[in-house]
Amino acid sequence: MQARMGNPAVVVPETMQALHALGSIPAKSGLSPILLELVNLRASQINGCSVCIDGHPRIAKKAGETDERLFAVSAWRDTPYFTDAERAALALTEAVTRVSDRADPVPDDIWDEAARHFDGKSLGALVIAIANINVWNRLNIATRQIAGQWKP
Repeated sequence: MQARMGNPAVVVPETMQALHALGSIPAKSGLSPILLELVNLRASQINGCSVCIDGHPRIAKKAGETDERLFAVSAWRDTPYFTDAERAALALTEAVTRVSDRADPVPDDIWDEAARHFDGKSLGALVIAIANINVWNRLNIATRQIAGQWKP
């Protein structure tokens, strides 16, 4: 397999700067780095972004995440490894990532559960994190970036 082109965020450097700036906001809001990597991994699994599925577990491991939890992210509803706040964030991640799958893409019950665990600033930062990983997934997928070439 060969990439169609270099990653657009590299080809257009202003994009990289903007996406890195956007990506730094959730961490500055106080959200856990591990939570953010769980979100990144789950959105990437849904989107089928091999680059991010390969890279984000590496980042999570460096932050102290366990293999057990990383292996279970795709089945988070059926495993005992995640906190209620993490479950709320993962449910929100799935809803925001799959916006075309239902008439009400982010139902009130999913939103309300996330709002129960995250204050306004943290919830806003979580939505930004979900949007940002979806942008990266789409850039990588559209241009067929190769898993393993990005080594975080």
